[in-house]
Amino acid sequence: MITHSSYVVEPWCLRETELSLDLLSQSESVFALSNGHVGWRGNLDEGEPHGLPGAYLNGVHELHPLPYAEAGYGYPESGQTLINVTDGKIIRLLVDDHPYDLRYGELTAHERVLDFRTGVLRRTAEWTSPAGLAVRITSERLVSFTQRAIAAIAYEVEPLSGGATVAVQSELVANEQMPHDIGDPRVAAAIDCPLLPEEDFARDTRLRLVHCTRQSAQRVGAAADHLVEGPEGTTWSAESEPDVSRLTITSTLRPGQKLRLVKFVGYGWSAERSMSALRDQVEGAVAAARSTGWDGLLAEQREFLDTFWDGADVEVEGDAQIQQAVRFSLFHVLQAAARGEERAIPAKGLTGTGYDGHSFWDVESYVLPMLTFTAPQAVGPVLRWRHATLPAARDRAHQLGLAGAAFPWRTITGAECSAYWPAGTAAFHVNADLAHAVVRYVAATGDETFERGPGLELLVHTARLWRSLGHHDAEGVFHIDGVTGPDEYSAIARDNLYTNLMARRNLVAAAEVATRYADRAEELGVDDEETAAWRDAAARMAVPYNEALGVHEQSAGFTHFQHWDFEGTSPEQYPLLLHFPYFDLYRKQVVKQADLVLAMLTCGEMFTAEEKARNFAYYEPLTVRDSSLSACVQAIMAAETEHLRLAYAYLGEAALMDLENLEHNTRDGLHIASLAGTWMALVVGLGGMRQHPGADGGPDRLGFAPRLPERLSRLKFTVLVRGRRLRVDIRASAARYTLAEGDPMHLVHHGEDVTVAAGEPVQRPIPPLPAQPEPQQPKGRDPADRAASGLPDAGEGAGTS
Repeated sequence: MITHSSYVVEPWCLRETELSLDLLSQSESVFALSNGHVGWRGNLDEGEPHGLPGAYLNGVHELHPLPYAEAGYGYPESGQTLINVTDGKIIRLLVDDHPYDLRYGELTAHERVLDFRTGVLRRTAEWTSPAGLAVRITSERLVSFTQRAIAAIAYEVEPLSGGATVAVQSELVANEQMPHDIGDPRVAAAIDCPLLPEEDFARDTRLRLVHCTRQSAQRVGAAADHLVEGPEGTTWSAESEPDVSRLTITSTLRPGQKLRLVKFVGYGWSAERSMSALRDQVEGAVAAARSTGWDGLLAEQREFLDTFWDGADVEVEGDAQIQQAVRFSLFHVLQAAARGEERAIPAKGLTGTGYDGHSFWDVESYVLPMLTFTAPQAVGPVLRWRHATLPAARDRAHQLGLAGAAFPWRTITGAECSAYWPAGTAAFHVNADLAHAVVRYVAATGDETFERGPGLELLVHTARLWRSLGHHDAEGVFHIDGVTGPDEYSAIARDNLYTNLMARRNLVAAAEVATRYADRAEELGVDDEETAAWRDAAARMAVPYNEALGVHEQSAGFTHFQHWDFEGTSPEQYPLLLHFPYFDLYRKQVVKQADLVLAMLTCGEMFTAEEKARNFAYYEPLTVRDSSLSACVQAIMAAETEHLRLAYAYLGEAALMDLENLEHNTRDGLHIASLAGTWMALVVGLGGMRQHPGADGGPDRLGFAPRLPERLSRLKFTVLVRGRRLRVDIRASAARYTLAEGDPMHLVHHGEDVTVAAGEPVQRPIPPLPAQPEPQQPKGRDPADRAASGLPDAGEGAGTS
């Protein structure tokens, strides 16, 4: 959508200069506001027209049965779906009895701006009613980062052509009518009227609704209070019924007069608390917000974001679209996680119900790497949520006849709810992804309390799964059979390389941490024999390799499969999963998303530079990128294997995944992992950032191997490591490292050891890049070449360049 003429490329905001009803669903996603606890889609204030109405509370879901043609032992019994809770953002307007509806009358001006620095969505519209009365409507909307339960709107209307009698209806609405399923498996299961009414209330300027979900038995409360400013004679009244609570304000406005409404909305939910307790909770949250006031909320929001941007901003010179996109990405990933507070981060955040609101392995492998180095305070709670679901994961492992814990492929509560077991249950690599996230977080923050507590437990129980899932053959080689790696077009494989190498890391890390905290490990039943078994399995882990081709195999035997007929596959047949049976995909050499290539990123020490180059060249022509998780990883490995034009192209694809609606499902919510992948492609890819093991078992060191494509003249970013704030400034020929605060840091720059102290920047040259042939992609699946394309300057509408 950024290529649409309605959108302008600007460095610190997303601006829509006219309203296009054809883009309404996508715009609702990109203009969504959230804090990780409360989420509001970017619907128009009036509620209609809409693509997908949405107000969400993290964790609030409904259960539904999972039908199977044939029952099977161990199949999940029920699915979980994020639901639309009470919508508090609706403010309807009538002008002399004519509803303000953009489908009627004449919309003469309309602009929306999402400001990444203030966290506010601003809207201005000028509309002439069918009766010829013109009004201007302005609104500002926020979901508070500082007051977790609060969202708020400031809404103002003024006449432009003579006087007008206006009525403003501020509502809380439950059980909104939802659009029907369109047959895309990535779309949420539709659940009609999931909320059962328990209480409705309206008095003076206060509104409240309390509901309970039918099957999951979660109680949801929403309350609102208002500040009204208008000319003399302005009146209001309140009314409620089970699914609607409404404040109606009427005023006769003369030219120059305005009616202004500030609406504070508070949310809460619980599966355990009583109705009266929840009622008091939401009323208290609204009272606190009203005491803070609209200006106070704005000030708190700006202060919160100023702190975030000081440690997270990425500056890009030479490509205005990428500059806008990376800040858009950082802002939305922050919104998905900031106040989640031991809840999952859904794949779409709280911007839509795509993927049923489930959390996947994407969080640990894509979202947490970015947050670990930009907002580490948001990472510990996510990992503690995983720890809180450990009982469910242990039960699942027991059900499968395994030791330890089997964490779910997709979930809201911690229970597996994927009905397709080859891509669900068999994707055991989620265990290792979680373990890797634990190790990364502790290395970057030094949080020993977490490591000794939840971290150790997670590492021990995930390691136990690998030891029971795998086996030693007659030669002592350790194999893990019947699993599915990140590539969902290859299932139930033997020795998936990504899974094996990540399991190896998991086993080694568990043994090391258990040794470090021997007393805690003993409480978990870990002894020397068990840690020795972990180390032995890791040392003898199978690593599939095709000697004839000189490349690693994605899984044992993969390179002997028949190649997919890329020449005979039309562009309309992608993504393949919507047009071909999985049976056909599973037995061919075709890769949905980076799998072995991802292994080279996460376990880079297991490959030589020459092996990485050969592997990347082999798997590029097989990878169709039918997943939004692929482009950022390919960008990183293209950069490491010195294909900068290709790295830059993949960076563009990751960065514009939602702004250009590349997967054609942004309507259902943003791709949070791909947004985080934009940061990864820039910092880990072009910046070459890696975590290197510390000397003598000390803290990990950061390494950098920066290189810029010709189009970019500068890349500047900040990373937070163990209380230090490191600023990295990369230009074509040199990189400069500045420690803004903290103790001296030992770094690696293109293999050279470097020490940086506060106030003493260090600059190092960037070695020249050798010329070499670039690998090809499947027919019709090559990424757009940004180096050869004309790109808009900042401030231009991308569609007019």
